[in-house]
Amino acid sequence: MTQPANFNGQAPRINPEDAVMLLIDHQSGLFNTVRDLNVRELRANAVTLAKVATLAQMPVITTASVPQGPNAPLIPEIHQAAPHAQYVARKGQINSWDNPDFVAAVKATGKKQLIIAGTITSVCMAFPAISAIAEGYQVFCVVDASGTYSKMAQEITLARVVQAGAVPMDTAAVCSEIQHTWNRPDAEEWAKAYEAVFPEYQLLIESYLKAREVEHNHEQLDSERE
Repeated sequence: MTQPANFNGQAPRINPEDAVMLLIDHQSGLFNTVRDLNVRELRANAVTLAKVATLAQMPVITTASVPQGPNAPLIPEIHQAAPHAQYVARKGQINSWDNPDFVAAVKATGKKQLIIAGTITSVCMAFPAISAIAEGYQVFCVVDASGTYSKMAQEITLARVVQAGAVPMDTAAVCSEIQHTWNRPDAEEWAKAYEAVFPEYQLLIESYLKAREVEHNHEQLDSERE
């Protein structure tokens, strides 16, 4: 059975202390080409990754492909959700790993794990993932925070990055693995981050918060009223 590259037989799990989030080419123009995912959900998932990286105090690096041209600018919510994110301008390179400034920014973090999402999946996510693996990085590819022009392109790309040694994941799994436990003082902030991935989860949160409010305020139950 094939093993993910560069994990040396260890479990391919995200170590939040040794990871950097790479959000590549989430641009409004490129989103118009996406056909394998619902664009609204794709957008929400990409922003959720930025929020979770901020909660985890994880470095975030963004970049865009000719944002002054037809690919259009990055969606603004990513930098709003991750104010600490570093943007790296490229000089036309399609593969962000071919840009020396981008690679230098990644190396400057000192992290060995890369969590990568990008639009288009088969290019903007796959190319740097494969390149980084070849340079010894442990790579996780977030499929539902990336998007491409057909389901077939998505499936072929997944086969390619897995063959190269990447670990495919979905946004919720990435969030959960970074969060690690609910036994933490900022647990409610993490729960809020999940709302974009699971809109229905907000209903659970509302019920839970109401139950806490009832208990804290010693509120009389309707069933106990005269």
